Amino acid sequence: MGSHAYDITETSTAPVDVVFAVLADAPGWSRWNRSIARASWEVQGDPAPGGVGAVRALGAAKGPLSRERIVAFDPPRHLAYVIDSGPMPVRGYRADIRLGPAPDGGTTIHWVGSWSTRVPWVSGFLTRTVRGFAIGAAREAERIWTEPRPEAPS
Repeated sequence: MGSHAYDITETSTAPVDVVFAVLADAPGWSRWNRSIARASWEVQGDPAPGGVGAVRALGAAKGPLSRERIVAFDPPRHLAYVIDSGPMPVRGYRADIRLGPAPDGGTTIHWVGSWSTRVPWVSGFLTRTVRGFAIGAAREAERIWTEPRPEAPS
């Protein structure tokens, strides 16, 4: 089996805590990502719902779900997960998402993953997919951040 990896960096104008909240909200992924039609927590973690030990189920409208277990949860800077099961022919998949302040304001998203596979097309597919996740999360955080907020009652 060959070892593979991606190292993706994306930026968002939204603050770190908003970007983290988007990424840590498993059910919310189906709102901002076209490839994820089904998204939920199958097991809650510590802290609930999405902390260490949580299992999120993500997938297209039809077909098998990817089950990803949260292995690091340090809001608002670090989230890591492993794939426990799913349709991708990979072994030992782990991804770490680290968030930090961007030089010009906003957030830098650094998403690094590694896995083994014997299937040649998997590496390119996973890299493109996760790049899309990083871009989608960045834009969703910006949408949330810039949404008009109701004024507080006087």
